Amino acid sequence: MGCLFCKIAEKTLPAKIEYEDDRFSVFHDIHPKAPLHLLIIPKKHIQSVDHVAIEDKELMGELILVAQKVARAKNLRGYKLQINVGREAGQIVDHLHLHLLARPPDGQADI
Repeated sequence: MGCLFCKIAEKTLPAKIEYEDDRFSVFHDIHPKAPLHLLIIPKKHIQSVDHVAIEDKELMGELILVAQKVARAKNLRGYKLQINVGREAGQIVDHLHLHLLARPPDGQADI
């Protein structure tokens, strides 16, 4: 069956992509919990934070920098970053992902 997020990164499943580079993909959550709810994923399949290896430490730092880059591009003054680890914490897809949640900046009806 394969990983849903890997398929989005490979472009074999559609998604509303907000940003992409060679290591990350950023797309809109299909069940948003905020006016802006983006998912930031590494293209490398890592099941969860519990599965991050020492060789992934640079990738994990870049994950935060991608979130910062997207937030700045969207002119966000404040935003929340969240990583759920395991079913008990709300992780639904077994692919490491960072939630970026925010309200639109003043004067914008939508993001």
